[in-house]
Amino acid sequence: MSESSVDRKPTPLLGDGTYKLVKQSATIVLPALATLYFALAQLWDFPEPEKVVASITAVNTFLGVLVQISKKSYYASGQQYAGEIQVQDVGDKKIASLVVDGDPADILGMKEATFRISDTGENPMVKP
Repeated sequence: MSESSVDRKPTPLLGDGTYKLVKQSATIVLPALATLYFALAQLWDFPEPEKVVASITAVNTFLGVLVQISKKSYYASGQQYAGEIQVQDVGDKKIASLVVDGDPADILGMKEATFRISDTGENPMVKP
């Protein structure tokens, strides 16, 4: 197995923009639309309010499942992390090293960054 296939991270189901759009549709837009149609149908005798609201709800449920699957695949991909803090034992002390995924200069453009923490248990001063 090549090194690049080991380091390759799985990609999330939806990209950031698509995820935000689908999530906003499922949590705000479609429930509001269903409520609006149902209320106006009662006042203005719109056709078949139960079928329309049931259809909107079915689409909304599907999008909600898609959001959850995408969220799970995003966290499984590790893309929420900007890198890793590696903690190593050195005698009676521990040393923490920051390992950034990608170009370290990219960190300067971020407002926030989240890092994984790993205890390597290795002493960086002792070479095998």
